[in-house]
Amino acid sequence: MTETNAPRILLAEDEEAMRAYLARALTNAGYRVETVDRGTDALPLLESERFDLLLSDIVMPEMDGIELAQRCAEISPSTKVMFITGFAAVSLRASREQPAAKVLSKPFHLRDLVLEVERVFEEQREARV
Repeated sequence: MTETNAPRILLAEDEEAMRAYLARALTNAGYRVETVDRGTDALPLLESERFDLLLSDIVMPEMDGIELAQRCAEISPSTKVMFITGFAAVSLRASREQPAAKVLSKPFHLRDLVLEVERVFEEQREARV
Protein backbone atom coordinates (compact mmCIF):
# COMPACT_ATOMS: atom_id res chain seq x y z
CA MET A 1 0.00 0.00 0.00
CA THR A 2 1.64 3.22 -1.10
CA GLU A 3 1.19 6.49 0.71
CA THR A 4 -0.94 7.98 -2.06
CA ASN A 5 -3.50 5.18 -2.26
CA ALA A 6 -3.62 4.45 1.46
CA PRO A 7 -7.15 4.84 2.86
CA ARG A 8 -7.86 8.26 4.34
CA ILE A 9 -9.27 8.54 7.83
CA LEU A 10 -10.82 11.62 9.41
CA LEU A 11 -10.40 11.32 13.19
CA ALA A 12 -12.67 13.50 15.35
CA GLU A 13 -11.64 13.27 19.02
CA ASP A 14 -11.81 16.13 21.51
CA GLU A 15 -9.26 14.73 23.96
CA GLU A 16 -5.82 15.80 22.72
CA ALA A 17 -3.77 12.91 24.14
CA MET A 18 -6.22 10.30 22.80
CA ARG A 19 -6.33 12.03 19.39
CA ALA A 20 -2.51 11.99 19.10
CA TYR A 21 -2.34 8.38 20.32
CA LEU A 22 -4.94 7.13 17.83
CA ALA A 23 -3.54 9.16 14.93
CA ARG A 24 -0.04 7.79 15.52
CA ALA A 25 -1.30 4.18 15.67
CA LEU A 26 -3.33 4.53 12.48
CA THR A 27 -0.50 6.31 10.64
CA ASN A 28 1.90 3.54 11.72
CA ALA A 29 -0.61 1.01 10.33
CA GLY A 30 -0.34 2.70 6.93
CA TYR A 31 -3.37 5.01 6.88
CA ARG A 32 -3.42 8.71 6.03
CA VAL A 33 -5.01 10.47 8.98
CA GLU A 34 -6.45 13.98 9.38
CA THR A 35 -7.44 15.00 12.90
CA VAL A 36 -9.91 17.50 14.32
CA ASP A 37 -10.89 18.19 17.91
CA ARG A 38 -14.64 18.66 17.32
CA GLY A 39 -17.37 17.65 14.92
CA THR A 40 -17.93 21.18 13.66
CA ASP A 41 -14.31 21.25 12.41
CA ALA A 42 -14.83 17.94 10.60
CA LEU A 43 -17.70 19.18 8.39
CA PRO A 44 -15.68 21.51 6.12
CA LEU A 45 -13.12 18.72 5.58
CA LEU A 46 -15.87 16.24 4.67
CA GLU A 47 -17.27 18.78 2.20
CA SER A 48 -13.95 19.58 0.52
CA GLU A 49 -11.98 16.30 0.69
CA ARG A 50 -12.61 12.58 0.27
CA PHE A 51 -12.29 10.29 3.28
CA ASP A 52 -12.73 6.54 3.39
CA LEU A 53 -13.56 6.47 7.10
CA LEU A 54 -14.83 8.87 9.73
CA LEU A 55 -13.57 7.70 13.12
CA SER A 56 -15.35 9.79 15.72
CA ASP A 57 -15.67 10.03 19.44
CA ILE A 58 -19.35 10.25 20.31
CA VAL A 59 -19.20 12.72 23.19
CA MET A 60 -17.66 15.99 21.95
CA PRO A 61 -18.39 19.70 22.40
CA GLU A 62 -20.55 21.63 19.91
CA MET A 63 -21.62 18.59 17.86
CA ASP A 64 -21.62 14.99 19.05
CA GLY A 65 -20.32 12.13 16.95
CA ILE A 66 -23.79 10.83 16.11
CA GLU A 67 -24.87 14.15 14.62
CA LEU A 68 -21.52 14.34 12.81
CA ALA A 69 -22.12 10.85 11.36
CA GLN A 70 -25.59 11.87 10.19
CA ARG A 71 -24.16 14.96 8.47
CA CYS A 72 -21.34 12.83 7.00
CA ALA A 73 -23.94 10.47 5.48
CA GLU A 74 -25.52 13.47 3.71
CA ILE A 75 -22.26 15.10 2.59
CA SER A 76 -20.19 12.00 1.78
CA PRO A 77 -22.37 8.85 1.65
CA SER A 78 -19.44 6.62 0.64
CA THR A 79 -17.50 7.45 3.83
CA LYS A 80 -17.73 4.64 6.38
CA VAL A 81 -18.32 5.57 10.03
CA MET A 82 -16.84 4.11 13.19
CA PHE A 83 -17.42 5.42 16.70
CA ILE A 84 -15.24 5.36 19.79
CA THR A 85 -16.72 6.03 23.21
CA GLY A 86 -16.17 5.54 26.90
CA PHE A 87 -19.88 5.59 27.70
CA ALA A 88 -21.94 2.39 27.44
CA ALA A 89 -25.30 4.18 27.23
CA VAL A 90 -23.99 6.40 24.45
CA SER A 91 -22.78 3.28 22.65
CA LEU A 92 -26.33 1.88 22.69
CA ARG A 93 -27.71 5.13 21.26
CA ALA A 94 -25.10 5.10 18.50
CA SER A 95 -25.96 1.51 17.59
CA ARG A 96 -29.63 2.45 17.38
CA GLU A 97 -29.19 5.66 15.38
CA GLN A 98 -26.32 4.54 13.12
CA PRO A 99 -26.78 0.76 12.79
CA ALA A 100 -24.17 0.46 10.02
CA ALA A 101 -21.47 2.06 12.17
CA LYS A 102 -19.08 0.04 14.30
CA VAL A 103 -18.81 1.16 17.94
CA LEU A 104 -15.55 0.58 19.81
CA SER A 105 -15.76 1.15 23.56
CA LYS A 106 -12.89 2.65 25.55
CA PRO A 107 -10.62 1.42 26.91
CA PHE A 108 -9.42 -0.58 23.93
CA HIS A 109 -6.02 -1.75 22.80
CA LEU A 110 -4.56 0.02 19.76
CA ARG A 111 -4.22 -3.37 18.05
CA ASP A 112 -8.01 -3.80 18.38
CA LEU A 113 -8.61 -0.38 16.84
CA VAL A 114 -6.35 -1.13 13.88
CA LEU A 115 -7.99 -4.55 13.40
CA GLU A 116 -11.47 -3.01 13.39
CA VAL A 117 -10.41 -0.33 10.91
CA GLU A 118 -8.87 -3.02 8.68
CA ARG A 119 -12.12 -5.00 8.91
CA VAL A 120 -14.14 -1.95 7.76
CA PHE A 121 -11.91 -1.55 4.70
CA GLU A 122 -11.96 -5.30 3.99
CA GLU A 123 -15.79 -5.27 4.01
CA GLN A 124 -15.69 -2.27 1.68
CA ARG A 125 -13.36 -4.09 -0.75
CA GLU A 126 -15.55 -7.23 -0.69
CA ALA A 127 -18.66 -5.16 -1.39
CA ARG A 128 -17.04 -3.79 -4.56
CA VAL A 129 -16.11 -7.23 -5.91
